[in-house]
Amino acid sequence: MRPDPGLRRLALGTLLAAYPGPVPPGWAVDLVGEGLAGHTLFGGNVHDPAQVAASTAALRAGRTDVLVAIDEEGGDVTRLAHATGSPYPGNAALGVVDDPVLTRQVYAALGAELAALGVTVDLAPTVDVNSADENPVIGTRAFGADPARVAAHSAAAVVGLQSAGVVACAKHFPGHGATVADSHRELPTVDVSPAVLRDRDLPPFAAAIEAGARAVMTAHIRVPALTGDGPATFSRAVLVDLLRGEYGFTGTVITDALEMRGATLAAGGLAPAAVSALAAGADLLCLGARVDAALVEQVAGQIVAAIGDGRLERSRVEEAAGRAAALAAWTRGAGTAPAAPSDLGYAVARRAVRVEGDVGGLVRPLVVRLHAATNRAGGRVPWGLGPHLAGLAELRMVAAETDPAELGRLAGGRPIVLVGRHLHRLPGGPALVEALAAAYPVTVVEMGWPSRWRPAGVRAFVSTFGASHANGRAAAEVLGLTD
Repeated sequence: MRPDPGLRRLALGTLLAAYPGPVPPGWAVDLVGEGLAGHTLFGGNVHDPAQVAASTAALRAGRTDVLVAIDEEGGDVTRLAHATGSPYPGNAALGVVDDPVLTRQVYAALGAELAALGVTVDLAPTVDVNSADENPVIGTRAFGADPARVAAHSAAAVVGLQSAGVVACAKHFPGHGATVADSHRELPTVDVSPAVLRDRDLPPFAAAIEAGARAVMTAHIRVPALTGDGPATFSRAVLVDLLRGEYGFTGTVITDALEMRGATLAAGGLAPAAVSALAAGADLLCLGARVDAALVEQVAGQIVAAIGDGRLERSRVEEAAGRAAALAAWTRGAGTAPAAPSDLGYAVARRAVRVEGDVGGLVRPLVVRLHAATNRAGGRVPWGLGPHLAGLAELRMVAAETDPAELGRLAGGRPIVLVGRHLHRLPGGPALVEALAAAYPVTVVEMGWPSRWRPAGVRAFVSTFGASHANGRAAAEVLGLTD
């Protein structure tokens, strides 16, 4: 039996659902008409621009002020270009170039593309300070490891996105950059004092709020001094006392996907996680990618039940739904950004490439891309130099299963270019690179977050600070391997 219609509509007004496939099913549109705040688009919802525009129009037929959200960070996390790789570099490359005007222009261009497709909320920018080189989930999604630099670019990104009439959502509060665990799989712990957070992790959020960010996303991380045993998503000390009280944020607090293990493990399931997040002060609950009508009803029912048994105050849910509605209202009156040059992203990616050593004389090299696992935020997006090579193929190999001598025989006296992401922590990666470099002319192209590791004996070490389509083209051009 469905919950009370008035309370059900109120509960639905706090939820960002999702649906499978390129066409919104009837239930997804019907729920919008019944009060659902909106839907998040994932890669499986995106085939081509015309199809996305048709999908968002179908959702607006359910209710004109529906929120349509997407994770479009550019760089390694892209939904619009998940089949090819993004034509924009990500935050790490923008941070290396260190021109906030360019960052604003790139984000304005991203916003203009989203607005043209009917998308109203970008779950970006990532404003985490990547203070841990081994961070498995942030890395190149961050503008860097320096709080001041990250803050400057975070503000620029917010201004750029919102100039296009698309909500900017600064994430992941109070900072996911110091973790060495992935909150998609577990609950990471950042065991530092609030003073450390204020100095290291929070300046970019302060800058984003000052720049007018309409939304902030929570992190499923544990900061014992503030959150106890649970994640920040369930902590009033973080969402109310810190974010709203100390930092003066008055916009909409959006949760990271509640289907993530960092939330479900702590709460005992997705629906209980929704209740805990609302009680803590979250306003808009992102359920995740694996959503159907039954799950939406289950979550809405749990929220209604929690109001009934006193775990949630009705006024708290009304406040949350009101902030979600205010976010939708803002998108109707927001501005539009001018069209950007079509090669903007590629030009910025070229400026980000850093070369240590000599990249000259690479005549018909053997190009090998070493397999690297992707994190769940980025998904399986194509990467590497392959699409940009003139008359060359890019071999794909697993480092731990590759014999250096056999690779040398394949090269047949030609130079070797090894392409990887986070090579320093790739199983078998460092050993393979250094064994090859001891016997053959080797150039390394690092397309992940570059560590301090530099392999002995290589001719050159090239850092792209990302693995987008734009980053791949930039690297191939620097190496002289394009037409």
